[in-house]
Formats: sequence, structure tokens, C-alpha cells
Amino acid sequence: MKIDRLILGAFETNCYILRKSEKARDCLVIDAGLEADKLIDFLGEHKLNPAAVVLTHGHIDHVAGVAVLRKNYPDVKVYIHKLDAEMLRETASNVSARIGRRPSTLDIIGTDFLIEKASIIKVAGIKLQVLHTPGHTPGGICLYSKDDGIVFTDDTLFASGVGRTDLGGNMEQLVKSIKEKLFTLPDETAVYPGHGPTTTIAQEKAHNPFLQ
Repeated sequence: MKIDRLILGAFETNCYILRKSEKARDCLVIDAGLEADKLIDFLGEHKLNPAAVVLTHGHIDHVAGVAVLRKNYPDVKVYIHKLDAEMLRETASNVSARIGRRPSTLDIIGTDFLIEKASIIKVAGIKLQVLHTPGHTPGGICLYSKDDGIVFTDDTLFASGVGRTDLGGNMEQLVKSIKEKLFTLPDETAVYPGHGPTTTIAQEKAHNPFLQ
């Protein structure tokens, strides 16, 4: 799997562009940030076709950029967990009201696929297992590729940190999700979080101060 990472918007959200190989033109996008202009430029420069975007949860800094993505690529499909789907339209729960973001920025998103907790996503030659990891939000998900030994951990698990839970989340539930869904993965699994640098499951098991 070819993975490119872009850091998008004022909240420095990690956006991942996945391809089956370096030569592949079809791709899968994970999260689109608060502003997606940099993503649009990258896709155009590399002549990539985004077949779908998976939203790991419903907060504005991960979903707002989909409006621009869909304006430029009308056929791109949008995935989100069913428990976070309404956050695309609710300015309180998606935190857009807090940052003065106009609600209309999300009006044109819509959703094509509501993810269930045991889903497998297969797009552009990429296969990802959905791990439902509530705690940061009710419908937060992580995306695991067993074949590639990687997991995209949303705002659930960071390098030496975990997601905040004061925006409609629950810390006890978050820790439970991490220990039962993520820490059961092989230690060598590479972790690609929603913000910040990559890490590994082994590193976070041993040193994450929130999980000791």
C-alpha cells in the first residue's frame, strides 16, 4: 500500500491518501480536514482519482473539507459510521458552532455509506477492517489493514496521547476501546493517528501515559 499524508487546516488534521501501489491512480482518502485545498492540489498534481473518502468521526476538523473535495470530484463516495452521521448537520456536536464555521459548509456532503461496526471497506484495491472505537465520539472508527500491518487510529489514539472527551465523548469508553480493539493488534502494527506523528502499538502500550 502506498500512503501519502497531508496535514490540513488550522487544526493540523492528518489526511491520508491510500493507493494499492505507486502506479495506481485510484485512491481512498481518510479524512478531509477543515480546509481541503491542499488535498485538491495534491490529487491534481499526481493525477489521482479519489474513489471514496472515509470520515473517521464527525468533528468539523475532519469532515468540512469533503465539501470542497466533492465539488471537485462529484463522484467521490462518502463513508461515515452511522452513529456520527447526524454530526454532519449538527453544529453543536460537530463543533462548528464553537469555531464560528458556517453550517452551510456541510450541506452538500451527504453520505453514501453508513458504516456498521463490523464493516469491511473495499475501495480502489484497498481493504480496511472497520474497528468501532467509541469514546472520542459515539461513532469514532479506526481502520485496520492486517496485510499491511497498519491501523489508522482517528482521534482515538495518538503518539503518547489519546483523544479528548470533552466534546461529547467519554474517557472510560475511550480507554476501553483502545485496550480492547487496538491493543489486541500485533505489537509491531504501525499507528497512523488523526493528528501528530506515527507510532506503534508496542510503543503506546509501553509508554502512553494515559493508558498505564
